[in-house]
Amino acid sequence: SKNRPLRLYGVNVASLEWTSNGDGRILQTVNVAIRDWQVNIIRLPLSQDRWFGNAREQNGDSKPYRALVQQVVDECVTQQCYIILDLHWSDCNEWGMNIGQHSMPDTNSIVFWKDFAPHYANNPAVLFDMYNEPHDVSWDVWLKGGMILDKPNQRGAVAKNYQCVGMQAMLDAVRSTGAKNVVICGGLDWAYGFSGVLDGRQLSDPKGNGVIYANHCYDNKGDSVDTWIAKMEQAAAKLPVIVSEFGGNSGPSRRAPNDNWLLHVLQAIQEHQWSYTAWDLHPAAGPTLISDWNYTPSPRFGVFVKQALAGTLPIY
Repeated sequence: SKNRPLRLYGVNVASLEWTSNGDGRILQTVNVAIRDWQVNIIRLPLSQDRWFGNAREQNGDSKPYRALVQQVVDECVTQQCYIILDLHWSDCNEWGMNIGQHSMPDTNSIVFWKDFAPHYANNPAVLFDMYNEPHDVSWDVWLKGGMILDKPNQRGAVAKNYQCVGMQAMLDAVRSTGAKNVVICGGLDWAYGFSGVLDGRQLSDPKGNGVIYANHCYDNKGDSVDTWIAKMEQAAAKLPVIVSEFGGNSGPSRRAPNDNWLLHVLQAIQEHQWSYTAWDLHPAAGPTLISDWNYTPSPRFGVFVKQALAGTLPIY
């Protein structure tokens, strides 16, 4: 509203994707993030099945889950903090089954967004993250959807064939509700790649407030930090971007042992003034920013992110 650029910096607060009650700590965690870690944005992973009460522990009752999501949003709004509402877990078109992280969204994901988006439509604090970490499909399928063989992210999960939905249809579903909120969309390779978007597959958004493209940065892509920086710079020259997940331990890079991967990434984020949300403010959702439920910053990761958020990160 002030017509000035805004940089978003914060953390992910996981657990509402795999629980219906946020481990009983989600509100406390959000408040610690805002008041102690000094974030101005929270990324909140969600489950489409739990929104409709379809998880086993819910017995068909979606009201407590919906109320808790609302409480988290209200906490952020009250404290002048933005929030990314992220569709993190889906179900391969089978309600109550296969609840987890999958290669692409499904037709039930469309049902989710059409029901979910009106609750937070045009709230200026709320951004919508279309789908967490698409992977193992072509860029055309990423954009338009199609039949795929899923590669799930849970151990022991069975790969399934299902009809997936493309990112344009996901965005269109949100806009069909009248919600003009800024949306976030990750590319392929688990939201690491921008190549298909830069090659002409940008989402069309004539009815909304625009799309930010997400990067998830981890030290398992085979790239040096310098290569990652170059890819980010190429994308940022043409697109709005956010590093909506990153994490790991300070120390040698897998690709370049002489390079301190985490500190180099953090320094690059600071130097370029890229927006970011670090993964994750939960002691069991690795890589973890905290070591325990006293919210003790993890010694090789959380301490540095907390310094960065406070503007006191030493130059690497």
